[in-house]
Amino acid sequence: MAIRRQQSNIVNLAFSITTEDGKAGVQISQAIVNGQSAGVGLRTLNGARKSAEIKLDVDSLRDLQTALKEILGEEENNS
Repeated sequence: MAIRRQQSNIVNLAFSITTEDGKAGVQISQAIVNGQSAGVGLRTLNGARKSAEIKLDVDSLRDLQTALKEILGEEENNS
């Protein structure tokens, strides 16, 4: 019989983006295992309730980034 030791370095990041009153928003979380992303999740926040987490891949995150840039660009043009 042999003993093998394995150690993982796990980092969990979470960003909560909410309205000023903190009652609504979104939460984006990422797990990083041994320096590599193990997944990104997105959920909505509504008061004390959280929606089920939606797992996103890299392509989905890039599409989300593109959509947010376009929305924010239009907001700046309308200001």
